Amino acid sequence: MSIDRRQFLKLAGLSAAAAVGGPVAANILMRSQLQAADETPAPGALTARRWGMVVDMSKFTSEADIQRCVAACDKAHNVPHIPTKQDIKWIWEEKFGNAFPDHEQVYLAESLESRLFPVLCNHCDNPPCVRVCPTQATYKRPDGIVMMDFHRCIGCRFCMAACPYGSRSFNFGDPRPYVAQTNPEYPTRTKGVVEKCTFCVERLAKGLRPACVEASNGALIFGDLADPNSEVRQLLKERYSIQRKTALGTHPSVYYLI
Repeated sequence: MSIDRRQFLKLAGLSAAAAVGGPVAANILMRSQLQAADETPAPGALTARRWGMVVDMSKFTSEADIQRCVAACDKAHNVPHIPTKQDIKWIWEEKFGNAFPDHEQVYLAESLESRLFPVLCNHCDNPPCVRVCPTQATYKRPDGIVMMDFHRCIGCRFCMAACPYGSRSFNFGDPRPYVAQTNPEYPTRTKGVVEKCTFCVERLAKGLRPACVEASNGALIFGDLADPNSEVRQLLKERYSIQRKTALGTHPSVYYLI
């Protein structure tokens, strides 16, 4: 991959800083290199200035609708199912009060109180998980997707403590024996690694929508929040939506139409 003079000087300067500055400068260099790779989409890739998702709850008529999305995600990403409290979750279901505690009230409509909502990483515009990661294993791409580099994760779980949505899972043991059918196109994880939803960046690079979106029969809409003409923006303009824990200032990229 060729780079221009400006990029070369930037990398050269960071390399020199890493040589004299120790671990902190080295982390800055590694993060810069990761983001530089993410800034260069492959031909035919789906791109956006800020990726986001709209969840149309009118189209989730049963728990089976949610589980179809969960199954598609699990299959695409080798998500294990461990029959203990140490289960791994990328997409899962929660009741309204757990998903939206700041919207709960005494006289909440019964149709909402008993309903299950699909939840996942919110890919926040101001992600607290990124700020606390000491190795830059979790970082935010220029298009808004909050990433996980499984190879750089040291298992400190600071990101789990910082995430207010419970969107990260930790592998206390080897998860691979619990993967029902391995997808050879996506890496399996090891003991001591944190994992979560990545908005299917590997599929976006191939021009494909996220696996859960394709399996949702139109209930999950994925698009560019920065584009006022995108489908997600039009839906948000026309219909009432809520987000999870907005008072925390994380600015989630996932919206729920209710």
